[in-house]
Amino acid sequence: MTIHKFKTNAKCGGCAAAIGTALEKNGVATGAWSLDLTGPDKVLTVESDLTAADIVRIVTEAGFRAEPLER
Repeated sequence: MTIHKFKTNAKCGGCAAAIGTALEKNGVATGAWSLDLTGPDKVLTVESDLTAADIVRIVTEAGFRAEPLER
């Protein structure tokens, strides 16, 4: 499993729920992702075997942006 971090444009709990539902439908376990809505980058953290590109695609298909953060 790899931990990926992304800057997002999520703004609220509803956004987080939509992103989480999309991730979980694509095999990310419940509890293997989190979204920090308090910081300016709205950081999404995902622990998964999915690639960063897969996660960006899933989040984009859910109607949001995700930009990988540099490690």
